[in-house]
Amino acid sequence: MKFAYADPPYVGQARRHYGCMEINHEMLIAHLVADFPDGWALSCSSPSLRGLLPLCPCDVRVAAWVKPFASFKPGVNPAYAWEPVIFRGGRKRGRGDLTVRDFVSANITLQRGTHGAKPREFCLWMFSLLGMLADDELVDLFPGSGAVGREWAAWQMLLVAREVGRMDG
Repeated sequence: MKFAYADPPYVGQARRHYGCMEINHEMLIAHLVADFPDGWALSCSSPSLRGLLPLCPCDVRVAAWVKPFASFKPGVNPAYAWEPVIFRGGRKRGRGDLTVRDFVSANITLQRGTHGAKPREFCLWMFSLLGMLADDELVDLFPGSGAVGREWAAWQMLLVAREVGRMDG
């Protein structure tokens, strides 16, 4: 199966954090829907959720990355301590499969060189959320720090090692 992950600059933040033009989220979501029917996930900010959901098909779901340790900004109260993840599709699971929660609690990353770099716990949760297996393909549309790609490669190796262990045992 072929999956995509999109972690674009959040609405209204492209120039400030990355020095680039704003992302056309309508075109991005259309691309995800058309080219990744097996499944995809899109990270966004809580203020942008209201505008992004109407651009999505009716069968998307919203999951949450809850951040116990988050960056507190002066004058911003309550703090932005969670991020929505819009997702669609994914591998179907049977009754015997472990149930994946629609949220993850993981601290933000620090000093990764890229604003918004995702932590390992987030990546592993997202792979589980979509039901990804070792022979699946993940297209990281906004690789940024490269953290998601590195975690995907490590996740694939872990899954292969587990499968080899089952065959040997």
